[in-house]
Amino acid sequence: MLAASSLLITANWAQTADAQEKIGNGSSPESKEEFVPVEKDVNLQVLDWGGVGRSLILLAGLGYDAHEWDSFAAKLVPNYHVYAITRRGFGKSSAPQPACENYSAERLGDDVIAVMDTLKIKRPILVGHSIAGEELSSIGTRYSDKVAGLIYLDAAYAYAFFNDHGTEAEGMFDTFALRNELNAYGSPESPKEQKAQVEHLLKVSLPRYQKLLEQEEKRLQNVPDNAPGPPDTPRVRINAAILKGFEIFGGVHCPMLAIFADPHTLPPNTPDDPTKRAAALAEDKARVSEQADAFQAGNSSATVIRIPNASHFVFRSNEAEVHRAIDAFVAGLPQ
Repeated sequence: MLAASSLLITANWAQTADAQEKIGNGSSPESKEEFVPVEKDVNLQVLDWGGVGRSLILLAGLGYDAHEWDSFAAKLVPNYHVYAITRRGFGKSSAPQPACENYSAERLGDDVIAVMDTLKIKRPILVGHSIAGEELSSIGTRYSDKVAGLIYLDAAYAYAFFNDHGTEAEGMFDTFALRNELNAYGSPESPKEQKAQVEHLLKVSLPRYQKLLEQEEKRLQNVPDNAPGPPDTPRVRINAAILKGFEIFGGVHCPMLAIFADPHTLPPNTPDDPTKRAAALAEDKARVSEQADAFQAGNSSATVIRIPNASHFVFRSNEAEVHRAIDAFVAGLPQ
């Protein structure tokens, strides 16, 4: 399988600064825990901090559970009714077999809707960190009438909005997009549509995929033939099922706020060499800025905020700034 996209690498790279954080750091004394069925034999852990005002539902990044939000949620309670959901496969939530159909973006989005329906949470604001952006976009493209708004916290990358005109080849996303494009090739009836298909394949999709394969070839040159693969553990298999279950999302038709760490703060293991540090920052900024620009262009009504030198966990590194941005965004939503 092709290596993970550079945007996911960016997230993992930034996450190394947070490596000491525990996944599922114990029960929060301020939250009420319950388990909500979303399909047969699948129950999700839901934390409810209570609070007053509009409902916010917090969705964690890959590998984390609802307790990722313990500290931040407590700050939101004075103005909102705050919930958090642990996605299937993690924490105390059920872990179905790691097949793609059990962990697709659509299935994960449907899980959130099922929790909303069971708990009778009407038109909440969904707040997603990192890979939770795919759940936000899945819901925003299919159930926009069920949510008041979406907030992406360093979460509006290719899994949430695919920029097919970007300069960066993106592993599983380009694979998925090219497969769909080839499957659709020849189906339009008019010569004009067929010409447009051929032109896009020759000028956009195939050159991007060639670049992706060249990057993969270069990476594999440095990997010994007898190098061990990833460990075969339930966590690794579930992560792989989620990565294979990505979908291609375009514009979302509901109010959105996207906060990008642009660029990300350098992780602790970055070399001290000033030239290498500057190059790493420049590379990250170019990649993130291009995606932020594309997200804004593809979602004209979205509010996009860029916070320089923030952590991937932007709601921790820049807590007050993110809190203010959420308040301002929610205040502008129709009642």
